[in-house]
Parts: sequence; C-alpha cells; structure tokens
Amino acid sequence: MEIVVRLDVMLAMRKMKSRELAEHVGITEQNISLLKSGKVKGIRFETLARICEVLDCQPGDLLEAVPKP
Repeated sequence: MEIVVRLDVMLAMRKMKSRELAEHVGITEQNISLLKSGKVKGIRFETLARICEVLDCQPGDLLEAVPKP
C-alpha cells in the first residue's frame, strides 16, 4: 500500500489557493506544494489537524491508502 495525498482535490472543492491555506495553517506555500505532490515522507499531526480545521474536513478526506501497482 501507499498513501496518496488528495490535498489538491480538497483545495479545489473549497475554492482555496495553496497560498491562502499556507497562511491560515502557518506553514510555507512550498511545504503545501510538497504535500500536494506527495513528495513528503511524513506530516506532523498538529499540521494535519490545522489543515483539516481550515478546510473543514477529516484526515481521511486528505489521505488515501491505495494498492501499489
């Protein structure tokens, strides 16, 4: 299994830009971009909780476990 980040989908659904999310969460826009692309090895629960709070969603809305091809 691998974890796929669906942050881009949630941002689109909320009609929010990465820059706006970064400002609300308190992290850099570059870190949001890395999260969106899945190029991170982990995320702090505190950061995940803040993202969920801002986007009014659950962690499962942002992260999905999918079988490796």
